[in-house]
Amino acid sequence: MTKPEKHIGLFEKYLTLWVALCIGGGILIGTLAGDSVQILSEMEIYRVNIPVAILIWLMIYPMMLQIDFSSIKNVKRNPKGLILTVVINWLVKPFTMAFFAWIFFSKIYAAFISPELAGEYIAGAILLGAAPCTAMVFVWSYLSDGDPTYTLVQVSVNDLIILVAFIPIVGLLLGITDVTIPYDTLVSSVIIYVVIPLVAGYLTSRVLIKSHGEEWFKTIFLPKLKPLSIFALLLTLLLLFAFQGPNILGNPLIILLAAIPLVIQTYFIFFITWFAGRKIKLPYAICSPAAMIGASNFFELAVAVAIALFGLQSPAALVTVVGVLVEVPVMLSLVALAKRWKY
Repeated sequence: MTKPEKHIGLFEKYLTLWVALCIGGGILIGTLAGDSVQILSEMEIYRVNIPVAILIWLMIYPMMLQIDFSSIKNVKRNPKGLILTVVINWLVKPFTMAFFAWIFFSKIYAAFISPELAGEYIAGAILLGAAPCTAMVFVWSYLSDGDPTYTLVQVSVNDLIILVAFIPIVGLLLGITDVTIPYDTLVSSVIIYVVIPLVAGYLTSRVLIKSHGEEWFKTIFLPKLKPLSIFALLLTLLLLFAFQGPNILGNPLIILLAAIPLVIQTYFIFFITWFAGRKIKLPYAICSPAAMIGASNFFELAVAVAIALFGLQSPAALVTVVGVLVEVPVMLSLVALAKRWKY
């Protein structure tokens, strides 16, 4: 009997389109509204924009509800897959992202971008590279026929590592690029956008499963909450591009320039993870999601930290948003490639 073809949800499938519409709408709003948008951009506490912080928290919280850290005990079933994921995500990916960003923004684009702006563009790329995917990877794993239980293990371990490794790696790489960062802002960003929603998500899931049962939680509650993340993401992008409008209109080519190193990095990480997985004889259902996790990004966290560190209208924030724009079509192409290479 032929297995039914798997499809991505309509909203997720056209996420790039919705993102593009939000970019256009945000630029239009920023151009027409002018000072009114500026008032929103100045609503800050300790360099954190309040409206955007609320939206980003709403983005991340539903994802944290899905993480089951008890699944980590299953890692002994095939430790090589988890080791590969950890090595690629934390010892390879952040550094190759920094390298590609440095090559393009500092060298290849030197005629178009000043050294000061190049530093911030590189910083935005580094934030993307240091934040491995924790949410959309479930979609990529499902579409490529990955092992859903093992994918959950890989994602759960990544979430734990983010708590301790994200700040040192970002600090190290931003230091290498000579970008001065306030560590108090970086630490507070991780607490606000990772630790608090992670704890809140865990407690919420435990309470709801205990009161309503696991089946209700997974089949009724989570599907109803799922659109909240994407809706909050789109509203965040609308605000970001309303604030970024003048910068983009003054240099529309920057979207394309920023996309090129991000796309190259995504394919590069996928290929080295895929072939490393084949080399150590991982089953396809583990190798495929491992490559997907490495290739994709936790762009919600990257956007949040870029805004907190560099501001809403910064080049760094713009690069993280471009990461959202290119991720869906690139990852869909990698899903198709993985299925074509299925072994």
